[in-house]
Amino acid sequence: MPFLELFAIAAGLSMDAFAVAVCKGFALKKVRVRDSVKVGLYFGIAQAAMPLIGFILAGRFANAVSAVAHWIAFAVLGIIGLKMIIDAVRGGTEEHGAVLSLKEMLPLAVATSLDALAVGISLAFLKADVVSAAGLIGVTTFLLSGAGVFAGSKVGESLGSKAEILGGIVLIVFAVKIVLGH
Repeated sequence: MPFLELFAIAAGLSMDAFAVAVCKGFALKKVRVRDSVKVGLYFGIAQAAMPLIGFILAGRFANAVSAVAHWIAFAVLGIIGLKMIIDAVRGGTEEHGAVLSLKEMLPLAVATSLDALAVGISLAFLKADVVSAAGLIGVTTFLLSGAGVFAGSKVGESLGSKAEILGGIVLIVFAVKIVLGH
C-alpha cells in the first residue's frame, strides 16, 4: 500500500481521537506537556493496537466484531459525553487527575479506535504490511491527539464551563454519527 494512501487512512482514523482530545483539553484547567503526551499515548497505542487485533481476527470473527463495534462506540462516547454535560451543569467538574485517569481514558481510547479494528481486517484481506500501517496510524494519532489537548485547552480557557458542555455535545454528536454512518 503506498505511503500517502496509508497516511490518509491514518489521518482519517485519528480524527475521532483528535476530537475527543480537544474535549479533554476543554476540561483541563491548565494543560501541561505531560498531559498532552499522556492523551496522545492512550489514543496512539489504542489506534496502533486495533489494526493488529483486526488483522489477527480477520479470518475468525470479522462479521461478529463489525456488527457490534459501532454500538459499543456509540454507548461509550454517548455516556461519557452525557457525563461531561451533567458535571458541567452541576458545577462538579473533575479534578485534573481524574480527567486523564485510566478509568476515563481507556474506554475513550478503545471507543475511538474501533474503526481501526475494521481497517486491520481490511488490511488482512489486502495482504498489506499491517505492522507498518499500525505504526503509522499510532504515531499520527499520538501527534494529532496531543495537539488536540492543547487546542481544546485554549478554547476552554475562553469558554469556561461552557467548554465542557460543548465537549460533551461533541462526543454525543460523534456517537450518533457513528450509528447513523452504519
